[in-house]
Amino acid sequence: MTSPHDPKHRACLGRCLRSFGPAFAGLRHLVATQPNARVHLGFAVLAVGMGFWLRIPPGEWIAVLLCITLVLMAEALNTALEFLADAAHPERHPLVGRAKDCAAAAVLVCALASAVIGVILFGPRLWALLQSWI
Repeated sequence: MTSPHDPKHRACLGRCLRSFGPAFAGLRHLVATQPNARVHLGFAVLAVGMGFWLRIPPGEWIAVLLCITLVLMAEALNTALEFLADAAHPERHPLVGRAKDCAAAAVLVCALASAVIGVILFGPRLWALLQSWI
């Protein structure tokens, strides 16, 4: 086992950290170029804010964070598939169109399921707050 002070260990750590560069570049590109990704990110910020405001318990935080992760991951994979399909077959093709539609459907399914989970988690608390104000 190598020591953290060993030059080989430091070189490996540097390579590991640099390997995250393309992932962060992809994330920046996703948010900068994809309006739907920004919408999903906005709802993610809203969900986190509501979670703090409503003081949800740890188990519910797990559900919220999983929903956010799945929606953003689906959006990133949808975008990647669209870029790849456009590069491989720039002109219109029915199978490329179907592939893009299916990828978009995956995002829709994740987003709708996340919205339902959000209603289940936040709805009763928001309803109780509304009732207390009336």
